[in-house]
Amino acid sequence: MSSGITIGHAREAARDWVSIHVKHEPDFRGAYFIGSTVAMPNEAELATDSDLDVAIVVDNADPSRKPGKLLHRGALLEIAVFPWSWFESVDELSSSYHLAEGLRQDTIIEDPTGNLRERQLQVARSFREEVWVRRRCQNASNKVEKFLSGINQSAPRADQVLAWLFATGVTTHVLLVAALRNPTVRLRYLATRGVLNQYGKSDVYDVLLDLLGCVEFEPEQVQHHLNALARNFDAATKVVKTPFPFSSDITTLARPIVIDGSRKLIDSGDHREAIFWMVATFARCDKILAADAPLSMHQEFAPAFGEILTDLGILSPPDLLDRGERVRLFLPILWKTTEEIIAANPDVIRSRSVLS
Repeated sequence: MSSGITIGHAREAARDWVSIHVKHEPDFRGAYFIGSTVAMPNEAELATDSDLDVAIVVDNADPSRKPGKLLHRGALLEIAVFPWSWFESVDELSSSYHLAEGLRQDTIIEDPTGNLRERQLQVARSFREEVWVRRRCQNASNKVEKFLSGINQSAPRADQVLAWLFATGVTTHVLLVAALRNPTVRLRYLATRGVLNQYGKSDVYDVLLDLLGCVEFEPEQVQHHLNALARNFDAATKVVKTPFPFSSDITTLARPIVIDGSRKLIDSGDHREAIFWMVATFARCDKILAADAPLSMHQEFAPAFGEILTDLGILSPPDLLDRGERVRLFLPILWKTTEEIIAANPDVIRSRSVLS
């Protein structure tokens, strides 16, 4: 799927947006490109099921300021806002698997004080050193534990599902970080399959899919759930008012990424790899419908969410706790695999670094 827009055009659009909307704000500390498009050349086309990610750094990040997805000069941008406090400690920055990945190369758009580039150079200098690779893997593993502890049976069903789902899904990030790959969001399972195949660990991939519950899913089954998700998604976009952190992902602008992107995976034979983000989107739509739609409308669309959960083997809240425990029991195997990938990765530097 092609948008007719090149990566270069999207980058120029992002630079223009930064210049117009945030560059002159008094608390602005910098901006840089992040995400999967960083490695792409300017002449490559930006797919319709993708956006261009930009990180804005400010003195004090206010959640209400997060623009999320927006269209500027024909390019779909995803704007994230980070507080400068995340960048103050170079050790913490280099140990954070999401932040360090975004700074492994110079993609800076604006840096009024020069401090952001200084941090970027420090992170990049040690990025491939074994001690920091392992710290970032541990950071991702800790995030799995954090999500697992967030499964609260008194919370709404969607919140419980999201806690279990992201605990399960972040296991892929541990492995991607070990392989020095971008810990992508929507395509995490597809990327992880490639890593595990590369390192002769394809058997571990089946375990990851089994933890998610979709190892035996068939393409027609996933297509059925995608058709239902499209209906729930469209319903949610019509009523959404509550400003959830993920609100910009449930909009007409984001529809090609979620719906068309999932269909693209199904058509290419990667139907199981579509499940993670489909379930995340189902849960988010359910939260919107519960908060902003009439009760009768929420009740109309809730069964489709329940149906995909049933197919995943989740019939009740206790099932989520059981599935979370399965993830927890898998962590030693995950870490062993992580260590083996780090040891076999020729791009990892076998030395220790002390950052200053």
